Amino acid sequence: SNARIEFKLPAMFDGMKLAAVATILYIIVRCLNLKSPTAPPEIIYQDTPLSHYLLKSCPMLTKEYIPPLLWGKSGHLQTVLYGKMGRVNTPTPCGVRKFLPMQDGATATFDLFEALGDHSAGDDITMVICPGIGNHSEKNYIRTFVDYSQRQGYRCAVLNHLGALPNMELTSPRMFTYGCTWEFAAMVGYVKRAHPQTLLVVVGFSLGGNVVCKFLGENRLNQERVLCCISVCQGYSALRAQETFLQWDQCRRLYNFVLADNMKKIILSHRDSLLGMSSSNISDADLNRLSAATSLMQIDDSIMRKFHGYNSLREYYEKESCVHYIHKVTVPLLLVNSSDDPLVHQSLLAVPRTLAEKMPNVVFALTQHGGHMGFFEGAVLFPQPLTWMDKVIIEYSDAVCHWEKKRLYECDL
Repeated sequence: SNARIEFKLPAMFDGMKLAAVATILYIIVRCLNLKSPTAPPEIIYQDTPLSHYLLKSCPMLTKEYIPPLLWGKSGHLQTVLYGKMGRVNTPTPCGVRKFLPMQDGATATFDLFEALGDHSAGDDITMVICPGIGNHSEKNYIRTFVDYSQRQGYRCAVLNHLGALPNMELTSPRMFTYGCTWEFAAMVGYVKRAHPQTLLVVVGFSLGGNVVCKFLGENRLNQERVLCCISVCQGYSALRAQETFLQWDQCRRLYNFVLADNMKKIILSHRDSLLGMSSSNISDADLNRLSAATSLMQIDDSIMRKFHGYNSLREYYEKESCVHYIHKVTVPLLLVNSSDDPLVHQSLLAVPRTLAEKMPNVVFALTQHGGHMGFFEGAVLFPQPLTWMDKVIIEYSDAVCHWEKKRLYECDL
């Protein structure tokens, strides 16, 4: 009988190995979404001459976006790759750092990169760029986009979020928040004064998308000399987003934890400035609460809302969301999101969808794949340096520039 048992075991092991391999393959196919078909983005827009012109001039919006075959259909892998690497083969554009004193004693900083060549429309055009949460001009995805924009004839100005640069001390007890537009406004004001002829293309990534849409909608004058605005991967309503951030589907709770950890490090690096200044709203107890925080919500409640004296988290989220201002934006507006973005819950996309259905200047492009700020392109395994997102922003901006030129030419006639 011993022999019989020995004979059965290897066969059993083979069966188990086969089952294990089958299970792993099943998980890979499921997790990597290999069966998910590629498709063109879903485009929501109104029937206007401008929309027709844009869709004709922007083939990327109507062609299918094809992510890298092996991992590109996983929103998680796209997001993690963007988070860890930013981009591949990142260029190092050469810019000048500018410092602007703010009314409350804070020092806004931004980096200015001159165009490397002429723009196809022959105009002087500046991209004014607002990065994602706690980001700045030295991040890889920003460098890649800036370098590409410069080569297409755009000057670029990139805001460094207040408190985000690792080697830069705060000069007042305030940092960037979810929707404070003061520093972005200061940068735009500087660009307009320094380049009286320039027209602006406004670009916001993730949290930056909220900031730029709020900035444009807050004041009619903020839209002067603005050709168009592009927002990528923002969540539109902080109030609604925070509720989804505590849910486990799509691992959102985990991303929340990682983002919170990152924010915590940034805030704690300014501990001395925040505690040392007499006008500070932040106390020792707040920073102790911060140290224990495991979600963005807890950080927002213990620290972020206090920078502007909001009495509650709800008030902070209500007042700092672009959702109350975005319908006042009248310049051409492109809103880009991805269906498999693990940070932006599907329910939040009702905002851009409704907006594009109601407002003639808005185009909403929703891709099937791309994750949060990923949008990598590439054949099988290795992504290309430039992403779909980089190319779409330029293609759309170029199209609006040419449309404006055509319109002015026809007016002159």
